Amino acid sequence: MIPVEWVCRRVATGSFLKRNPGVKEGYRFSPLKMEMFFKDDANNDPQWSEEQLLEAKLCLAGLTIGQCEVDIMSRSTVAIFEIVEKAWATQNCSLVDMKIEFGVSVTRREIVLADVIDNDSWRLWPAGDRSQQTDKQVYRELKEVTPKAMQMVKRSFEWVSERVKLLLEPQASSRVVLLMGSTSDVAHCEKIRKACASYGIPCVLRVTSAHKGPDETLRIKAEYEGDGIPTVFVAVAGRSNGLGPVMSGNTAYPVISCPPLTPDWGPQDVWSSLRMPSGLGCSTVLSPEACAQFAAQILGLRDHLVWCKLRASMLNTWVSLKLADKKLQACSL
Repeated sequence: MIPVEWVCRRVATGSFLKRNPGVKEGYRFSPLKMEMFFKDDANNDPQWSEEQLLEAKLCLAGLTIGQCEVDIMSRSTVAIFEIVEKAWATQNCSLVDMKIEFGVSVTRREIVLADVIDNDSWRLWPAGDRSQQTDKQVYRELKEVTPKAMQMVKRSFEWVSERVKLLLEPQASSRVVLLMGSTSDVAHCEKIRKACASYGIPCVLRVTSAHKGPDETLRIKAEYEGDGIPTVFVAVAGRSNGLGPVMSGNTAYPVISCPPLTPDWGPQDVWSSLRMPSGLGCSTVLSPEACAQFAAQILGLRDHLVWCKLRASMLNTWVSLKLADKKLQACSL
């Protein structure tokens, strides 16, 4: 365990107000306010700066805590807070602040989250109202520990326990409908579907040609507009791409063209997807994985689980780049 608590704050309250006189309770931090505290009971866990942590040169499980490790812990704390905050927002509950701790994996010698994130780790204000707080602060602020007071604390913790079960439930169903010009595009569509699955987004595959059967294309479109499920249409058509533009011109739902390009006519074919008539908002993304990510960004506006997976993916990408840079610097030395 690294003897440091990382505290992430969205709203100013508690000890922050004591250390920063003049700041009113409820002040909202955007971006999030990050603080760290050295775990030292004898000295009441003093606040540390990043420079103090670096100068301490802590070494755990063979890993010295340097700038790379500090950056990873800082960036991870923000991502974890934002993911938990997004989840609690579905229950109309504001995540005010949260503390977490990290450790070093003995086998992999890398930074890992090494804390239980629960009602002892955060402040929660239902409906953003401090008077309704449901975290351990309820116990801390008791004037006298009586059976009646403890029942109140118990009810608060039970409320949180019940709500936590709901955080992993989707608030709205969503989907991606993949329309391909012919079955020869199945392999390309499968790449999109696999990438969508990593975000928890179901995909439906259909075959239709806007050139050869425009009436059937519009009938299929109407089929998925009629049930009210948030939908992103993806048009997979090579050569002369009429599928994306026709869909975009006849639906208010978002449409993405992801043409399967070939080595011979690829550069020429892509212009049929990029050069749209006026009045059409069809976007073009060439990579199947990037197409799925774009669809997830759209659907994540309503589905917090999709959004959270996107946010976690962003963090993983950033950490992998950070570690790659550290490894390269070590080789250069």
